[in-house]
Amino acid sequence: MKFLTNTNFQIIQKRKVAYIVSAIVILVGIVSMVINGGPKYGIDFTGGISLELDFSPVEEGTAQVQIDEIRDVMKKAGQSGAEIQRLGKDGSNIFLIKAQTSEEGNQMAQILKAFRSELPAYANKTEKEFVRLQQEIGPRVGEELKWQSMKALFVSLILMIIYIWIRFELTFGVAAIIALFHDVLITLSIFSIFGREISTSIVAALLMIVGYSINDSIVVFDRIREDLRKHHRDSFENVFNSSINKTLSRTVITSGTTILTALALFIFGGTVIKGFSFAILIGVITGTYSSIFIASPIVVDWFQATKKDHPRFKKMTGRK
Repeated sequence: MKFLTNTNFQIIQKRKVAYIVSAIVILVGIVSMVINGGPKYGIDFTGGISLELDFSPVEEGTAQVQIDEIRDVMKKAGQSGAEIQRLGKDGSNIFLIKAQTSEEGNQMAQILKAFRSELPAYANKTEKEFVRLQQEIGPRVGEELKWQSMKALFVSLILMIIYIWIRFELTFGVAAIIALFHDVLITLSIFSIFGREISTSIVAALLMIVGYSINDSIVVFDRIREDLRKHHRDSFENVFNSSINKTLSRTVITSGTTILTALALFIFGGTVIKGFSFAILIGVITGTYSSIFIASPIVVDWFQATKKDHPRFKKMTGRK
């Protein structure tokens, strides 16, 4: 499939514009996090309970339950800060309720008892009819999950920089890791700006984003290394720009199909995977952007700043 062939976009020459755009998005995200007191962690990390309740009328003529009614019941159950969300369209009777844990016995049982007591129309519903999904995580387990997730992300980044160092040269590895940090920060920034929760599924999405982005960068780096050997008399800017343009078709087609899949999951996948698919969608777009506008331009800036003369670099590129 021929697409974006023989292009000559001045990507390297315009790299400072890309740096500024990325810096603005990350800065806005950091400000958002500061205002909100840090990232918005889900109950996977903070500890808490998650209930998906079915308030479908048990008798004909029963009025549809409203969010304010549910919030009042949760307050009486000692959960004034609970998050309540209607799942699906406006007419849906399915609600997702998230609340922080406390040390007051079985919270799940207390909440269900409060609903049956305060909303008599649902008193005769069995737990199987009333509760579609329930999850409870203690705060200690949540804290452990948080650190384990951070450790997994950190170890993956270290292993990747070692791999790229062996395959290419350390400068490429450092640039790739900077681009990966960029991708993760952009994704977290957008999550913070839109008030979305960070859960274990989002961490899994971030690890997938890291793998996807590094693969994209390696494809570009391979072409750059090949072109540096062929055109060793040409300037770094021209060689890098030409290499990125040559891989542009492959990058856009591969990323485009992945983005369409993630978009379909986000629109039609349902509530359970909505956060995950949103993270993948943002991550793939950001990863594609960083492999073109961040990773390779950083290598150019480094080479120009240091006037690279390391023997390993000379051997890799064929430059004297």
